[in-house]
Amino acid sequence: MLNGKRIIVVLPAYNAEKTLEQTYREIPSEIVDDVLMVDDGSSDSTVSLARTLGISAIAHDRNYGYGRNQKTCYEEALKRGADIVVMVHPDYQYTPKLITAMASMIAFDVYDVVLGSRIIGGRALRGGMPVYKYLANRLLTAFENVLLGSKLSEFHTGYRAFSGEVLETIPLQENSNGFVFDNEMLVQIIYFGYRIGEVSCPTLYFEGASSIGLTKSIRYGIGVVHTTLKCLLHRLKLREDPLFDPEGRRLTLNDGQIYE
Repeated sequence: MLNGKRIIVVLPAYNAEKTLEQTYREIPSEIVDDVLMVDDGSSDSTVSLARTLGISAIAHDRNYGYGRNQKTCYEEALKRGADIVVMVHPDYQYTPKLITAMASMIAFDVYDVVLGSRIIGGRALRGGMPVYKYLANRLLTAFENVLLGSKLSEFHTGYRAFSGEVLETIPLQENSNGFVFDNEMLVQIIYFGYRIGEVSCPTLYFEGASSIGLTKSIRYGIGVVHTTLKCLLHRLKLREDPLFDPEGRRLTLNDGQIYE
């Protein structure tokens, strides 16, 4: 715990057998109360390895998508009493060594959400980020900052920490089950006025680290533009959207039907 807050790390996994143990070993056990992995229909031994390592593991009965994986992660973390939830990809693209810094910023009520930014330190390309992804990241982030009135260094990091209140309040069940879930969630957080902090985070791109291909990247980029425009239209009261409805569908406790 930090400042009396229960901290749970969630690992949204898909075929992460090769990198799971390295990721898990770097999680700071002195402040993290629980580690939960949700496997989204992996074809390798991710689930059995997690259980061997002592990680609480839930397995979807098939691949439902990255967004659906996160919904399960957050639902289960809240069910286990989390005050702070930190999402870390188990492919070791982001180092878990920053968990303490990120969680502290929420535990001591400085921010409600903290992002691990690959852009702040200026080392993304040196870490192996493909040039086209770097350029797309910068262009999409600039587009969103202008239309949403935000000042984030990047919208597209997968390393994030949240207060339990944020996860309980925003209508996450209205979001996509695919990759654009990340962006929808962050735009919702901005729309509902939560405080967002960022920390510089090195990143590693290597064989075995998860990374969506060009076609899915293009589809994601289109989804980002669409989400931003939906938020803008909702703010201007030109078109209501359930993503930004305070009465929209929130996370619920699962009944277990999609698990092993």
